Amino acid sequence: MNKSGLVRKGLLTIIGLAFSATLWAHGGAAGTDTDQCKFELEPSHWIHYTAYQPKAFPAEDFCGSIPSTGTLTQLVFDYQDVRYRNMSIEFEVTKEPEGKRVFFQEAAKHKSGTVVLSLENGVPEPGKYLIHITLVPDQGERLDAHMSFTAGGGKAASKGSYGLYAFFLLAGLYVFYLSNAGFKKKIDDLITKLKNA
Repeated sequence: MNKSGLVRKGLLTIIGLAFSATLWAHGGAAGTDTDQCKFELEPSHWIHYTAYQPKAFPAEDFCGSIPSTGTLTQLVFDYQDVRYRNMSIEFEVTKEPEGKRVFFQEAAKHKSGTVVLSLENGVPEPGKYLIHITLVPDQGERLDAHMSFTAGGGKAASKGSYGLYAFFLLAGLYVFYLSNAGFKKKIDDLITKLKNA
């Protein structure tokens, strides 16, 4: 293989990686500083949240936008601070702006640091929902934190996915252009006509 072929393949690989959904997960930066799925439960004390709809969208995770209603929805919370494992925490999900309760779990301690809330029938209708997370200490005041999400918007392809699709389409056309003499001649003739026009 000649040098120009290697350079082309290398550039195509780099462009493909640039559009890779894996590299852009959680905002496209390393670490959790840009993680849209974490929120502050108390000043400088964080909790990470991920939503799953295993029957409708197996092996996919969501955060602020959950695509379907009326299907099993699992809300998973990971304590990023060990101190929460010894505290009782209560969870509630409400439909907003009405404040109608759609899920409630009484305060309990979660020694593993991970809590999975299983909403067997998901949320009942499209719209905005609020997750209430309440710290219930043995002594002192209760502390309430909130995180919102929308449900029922359907699963749309991300902008990165559209770019990836366009990249593969153009790459396929380019490979076809290089490997098919008749197609190459037609494209070259078309380019020559456009230059002369």
